[in-house]
Amino acid sequence: MKFFLDTASISEIEEAASWGVIAGVTTNPSLYAREGGKLSEFHAHIKRICEIVDGPVSAETVTLKRDEIVAEGEILADIHPNVVVKVPTMPEGLAATKMLAEREIPVNMTLCFTVPQAIMAARAGAAYISPFVGRFDDISEDGIEHLANVVGALGNYDFGHDVEVIAASIRHPEHVLQSALMGADIATVPFAVLEKCIKHPLTDRGLEAFLADWEKVKNS
Repeated sequence: MKFFLDTASISEIEEAASWGVIAGVTTNPSLYAREGGKLSEFHAHIKRICEIVDGPVSAETVTLKRDEIVAEGEILADIHPNVVVKVPTMPEGLAATKMLAEREIPVNMTLCFTVPQAIMAARAGAAYISPFVGRFDDISEDGIEHLANVVGALGNYDFGHDVEVIAASIRHPEHVLQSALMGADIATVPFAVLEKCIKHPLTDRGLEAFLADWEKVKNS
């Protein structure tokens, strides 16, 4: 399973990239706004991310009509070859995805919650499909079960092009574990969750023991 970092923070992306573990980045307008981003600097910001990470970088459209989504998607795709256009799962989004795919512009269909939505997204030509896990947990439903249904259903069919499932809206390491076990292609995680995935109490104890033993060696 690949890790995509879910952020618009340049510093977080640079740090995670230095570990050699991230294969891409997903962003959205909310994440960019949290960084104090300005509209006039948005395209330059996306380009900078693409220069740091040699992999897919999802940049989300903010219009709701198919022609407007396509026009915006084409502009985003021109920023850098690594850009993937992020489009919401809705009728106008499906139509736009079909048009963008015909132009060989990769699409990540986001805000996907059901198996029928995922199948339609794949049929429309989406290269990536993002079922949301945490949003189901927010309403006391099992987001991992919904993700498993999507992964299982898409695996039943040949859509004529590669389709990767992104486990999205990941809130904690347990989601990452479960996503990997069920065969999700990608987990898109916030930096804080990525950090937690590296840590384990036994690792910490092992490091403490090694350091203590080495101090004995140095003092002998």
